[in-house]
Amino acid sequence: MSILKKYREIIIYLIVGVLTTIVSWGACFVAKLFLDPTQDLQNFIINTIGWVAGVVFGYFTNRKFVFKSTNPEMLKEFTAFAGGRVSTWILDIVIMFVTVNLIHMNYWVAKIFISSVLVMIANYVLSKLFVFKKK
Repeated sequence: MSILKKYREIIIYLIVGVLTTIVSWGACFVAKLFLDPTQDLQNFIINTIGWVAGVVFGYFTNRKFVFKSTNPEMLKEFTAFAGGRVSTWILDIVIMFVTVNLIHMNYWVAKIFISSVLVMIANYVLSKLFVFKKK
């Protein structure tokens, strides 16, 4: 069995994850054209728009390309997917608070090398075990 075949799902998951990040950041960029990120509430709105865009894009691409789901109950499946993403969003907030605010780690080091990696692993596990599980 070739390495590509053996790790196909994880490789596609990583590619979809990069595309999802681009969509999320792109939505933030567009929202930022209309809102002022220096205003607390507007910064929250910008980030929420990006998160929602990422979750919607991520659901459909993970469903089709990564996990190849044929579950007819898409609303139930999407709700489980979004719920998992809410839990890892909270994980991200906690990790960033601990690493940046308590330990005083560099923001980008914490975000890229700790939080993003742990969130990506958690998202994959939640999707594999609870959202797109094979019956």
